[in-house]
Amino acid sequence: MSTRARIAELAASRILVLDGSYGVLIQRSVRGEDAYRGERFGAHPRPLAGDPDLLNLTRPEIVRDIHNAYLEAGADFLTTNTFTATSLNQADYGLEGFAAEMSFTGAQLARGVCDEWTARTPDQPRFVVGSIGPAKATLSLSPRVEEPAYRAVTFEQVRASYFEQVQALIEGGVDLLMVETIFDTLNAKAALIAIDEVFRAQGVELPLWLSFTAVDRSGRNLSGQTIEAFNISVEHADPLFIGVNCSLGAAEMRPVIAALSGIATTLTSCHPNAGLPNELGAFDEQPSDTSRFLREFAKDGFVNAVGGCCGTTPEHVRAIAEAVRGLPPRTVPPRRKATALSGL
Repeated sequence: MSTRARIAELAASRILVLDGSYGVLIQRSVRGEDAYRGERFGAHPRPLAGDPDLLNLTRPEIVRDIHNAYLEAGADFLTTNTFTATSLNQADYGLEGFAAEMSFTGAQLARGVCDEWTARTPDQPRFVVGSIGPAKATLSLSPRVEEPAYRAVTFEQVRASYFEQVQALIEGGVDLLMVETIFDTLNAKAALIAIDEVFRAQGVELPLWLSFTAVDRSGRNLSGQTIEAFNISVEHADPLFIGVNCSLGAAEMRPVIAALSGIATTLTSCHPNAGLPNELGAFDEQPSDTSRFLREFAKDGFVNAVGGCCGTTPEHVRAIAEAVRGLPPRTVPPRRKATALSGL
């Protein structure tokens, strides 16, 4: 049975669980330049503190511990610690030449932990999801108000950066690819083209998970699309999941996931932040609150998979897994046969 068919079979029987945030756990245990650099990058000329994906190379034990904590909490899906592991994003640290290695190693770390857990409980397989985060620049909007046609990066640069990451993630052993926190649909299109090119080059095809982020309570992403328009824009890629994550807490995310659940002919997912950030930029929502909201989404038939994003911890994921246990998953409707168009 293919990975896609296996996940679809599991999703037909229960609501699946994704892991949570890595940043909040990394910040608890990794502080200061030396902690990020390790011996290998001790002489690197640029500051490196705050680069989470570098830890795949310098502190792999930290990443393994986080992976284990989320699987112990009940996660079915384990995301790789590669959210910023593209050459475009790593250029901020002068590490663009190490981006592919970060993705490859991040995939291997998650693969090893997942295989250990699956071997212990073969009736509950775990899956490695290759995390592909947004590029640092948007293709849809100019950063210069006085020059609307200007772009900080080109479509080709974004595509090439994603191509390198996708290739490394697949070689590292991921089961799925998640293009997540999609604030600009055109950036996501570059990722989808890169993914298709890698699939053709390597002769493989992995299930896709695409996750939209509404930048505020308007329900639109930064490129101006609603969730309905986004769904139309990406469904040609035949993703296994289309979901919503980041920017908002579950309470604010409800109308977005409700709208998606009514139109998506794919599995749907929701992994919100632990509420809205406070005045210090931290997240205060407790596991009991996040899990309560996601249980309501499940009871209302909105979701096939749930998890956490910024500010969530293994405690959140454990509460979420318990909250949705025994509830029926959303029924996926048949694909519509009408032409659908989207704007922006």
